Amino acid sequence: MAIARFGRQVKRSYQSYGFFVKLSVVIILGLCFVFVWSAFSNFSVTDTRESFDDIVEPVSVSAGKAGNSQISSGPRNGQESGKQRFKSGLDDKVKKSVNGSVVLKPEERPEKVESAGVERRGDEDSRSSKGSGEGKNEENDGSEVKEVTKEEEEEDGRNDKEGEELESDGNENEEVEGDPDLVNAENLDQETLDEEIESSVKKTNKISGPLFDPKARYTWKLCNTRSKYNYIPCIDIESGTGKIQSYRHHERSCPRSAVMCLVPLPHDGYGEPVHWPESKMKILYKNVAHPKLASYIKSQDWVVESGEYLTFPSNLSVFKGGIQHYLESIEEMVPDIEWGKNIRVALDIGCQDSSLAASLLEKNVLTLTLGLKDDLVDLTQVALERGFPAVVSPFATRRLPFPSGVFDTIHCGDCSISWHSNGGKLILEMNRILRPGGYFILSTKHSTIEAEEALSMLTSSICWNILADKSDEVSDIGVKIYQKPETNDIYELRRKKVPALCKENENPDATWYFPLKTCLHTIPEGIEQRGTEWPAEWPNRLNVFPEWMNDQEKLIADSEHWKAIVNNSYLIGMGIDWSAIRNVMDMKAISGGFAAALADQKIWVMNIVPVHAPNTLPIIFERGLIGAYHDWCESFGSYPRSYDLLHADHLFSRLKNNRCKQTITIVVEMDRLVRPSGWVIIRDKVEILNPLEDILRSLHWDIRMTFAQNKEGILCAQKTIWRP
Repeated sequence: MAIARFGRQVKRSYQSYGFFVKLSVVIILGLCFVFVWSAFSNFSVTDTRESFDDIVEPVSVSAGKAGNSQISSGPRNGQESGKQRFKSGLDDKVKKSVNGSVVLKPEERPEKVESAGVERRGDEDSRSSKGSGEGKNEENDGSEVKEVTKEEEEEDGRNDKEGEELESDGNENEEVEGDPDLVNAENLDQETLDEEIESSVKKTNKISGPLFDPKARYTWKLCNTRSKYNYIPCIDIESGTGKIQSYRHHERSCPRSAVMCLVPLPHDGYGEPVHWPESKMKILYKNVAHPKLASYIKSQDWVVESGEYLTFPSNLSVFKGGIQHYLESIEEMVPDIEWGKNIRVALDIGCQDSSLAASLLEKNVLTLTLGLKDDLVDLTQVALERGFPAVVSPFATRRLPFPSGVFDTIHCGDCSISWHSNGGKLILEMNRILRPGGYFILSTKHSTIEAEEALSMLTSSICWNILADKSDEVSDIGVKIYQKPETNDIYELRRKKVPALCKENENPDATWYFPLKTCLHTIPEGIEQRGTEWPAEWPNRLNVFPEWMNDQEKLIADSEHWKAIVNNSYLIGMGIDWSAIRNVMDMKAISGGFAAALADQKIWVMNIVPVHAPNTLPIIFERGLIGAYHDWCESFGSYPRSYDLLHADHLFSRLKNNRCKQTITIVVEMDRLVRPSGWVIIRDKVEILNPLEDILRSLHWDIRMTFAQNKEGILCAQKTIWRP
């Protein structure tokens, strides 16, 4: 009994003391956990705050520090995700700023931080198509160029602020890659827009460095292609195995690797071109010599081989009776067509003898000739050598590089295009680029009844009014003149809504690698929209800015700015013989101020609006000038030795985020486009001009003038006859 009682006592005591022991252990461990947690919790909070300060700090410091901060700082707890959200939000803001479109919130895609910068570069091509294959070609170019430094961005923003504001005024509809839902950017506050773009680009830049490698040494070689001295990259097929029927791609297709070779001169050399206006009547034959051209000349009377020249007898053309009779008959058919007054900008489809462009030029009509890829005789090159505006472009499945509703008239003189084929997409493309109320002139020598009926049904379905359908007895050709409707009311009266109207979010100005559509774009009707009113008559049109152009005072100031530069510097201070200048290209035009300043000179200017820049090309056409969209990461659609002078105002410094894999290819393309003894004028930052000067010297260009002030400079160089 005693033993049993003692056992129960021990058990009771053990249970009692065991409970207290356990409780004591739990309390001690709890205190230790609280102490440790408090210590690490305080450190973590402090570190997190410092981390966010580090993220924000690079915005106000140099690019080098910003780059180092982003590259060297290792991930901490809670910091990496914060950076991802921060960077993703910036990338989205850039998309919204540049493209004027609604984008996803940054929280919806934090996992795509690294690819956002790449995607944004694609989105900057506001007039490009997602599935075009352009990205594929760029990927294969090879990249050795680093991104633009932060100082370049800041200085660029200051120097081009006025230009960027003007660019925004014309940025009506810019397409987002893969997303056609757009926001009209005309009424955006441009200062806010610029600040967002500038700050966003600065924060997202990871790598800082020069646009050109200052240590690079270049050795040049000649291109070895089938087209030889007439090589047009992205248009011509470089080489092939076996017998290839076509020398040109069905559509624009650029080489996989960057074009770093120089196009050779013609076999017999290249002589000094005949100056304008004598070049209208004769050109140096060896400058455009081509085997197929030689056989073509023998069958024509509008061009005659005369010694070392090709001559063009006055008033002779492919039209019997002469071009003057042809134009007069058109005016008789449609008295509302007044050449040089209400008709200023024309597009001639299919280059033949250039007689139309020559005769219309005498009537103050600026005609851009579209040389098709089937022009294997190279008549487009003959037109350029004579001093007439021309470009080369395939025209099959993609849109032409022009905005919607800009040409006053479009002419197709026996251009052998099956307008009714492929669902009528080609005629619908003409409808897109033709101004509301504009004229489409079609002349044919031989046409089948089936083709006539198909074309008649097609033009009726898009509500074109046929103003004239007449066969001219003298020229022995049939002429049809159509007029595009000026309002949308007539579209609703159609029995069959085929072709259908395009969706409201379809961007009519989306062109770069953009497929042809089988729909009708609606016609602008509001006074604040472009295309509701016909432009003023020429020459008042050059300096009259309609209501749809915002910030008209800035457009006027831009024109005065370039007029002062041209008159006080370019014409008298560069050493350029302007009597030898006829074909000019502005490689980064904004509102056409540079071209307008040269309007009194005997020249024409091809105004290029880069596809990644705001859409200001409609402003240029509205002023009675011509131009096209282009991506300078690729070659331009023109023959070698096409231009007497190239003008590039901050073209290189505005290549944000290193869009081109190898920026030097732009210099190679400039060398291809410029004629021997031709010129380039480059305005840009000093850190860009210095390596550019070295590159041009390696190409044996003569540097005629350099000037620098406040980190900005100008370089004027002249091309020589040298080839490696």
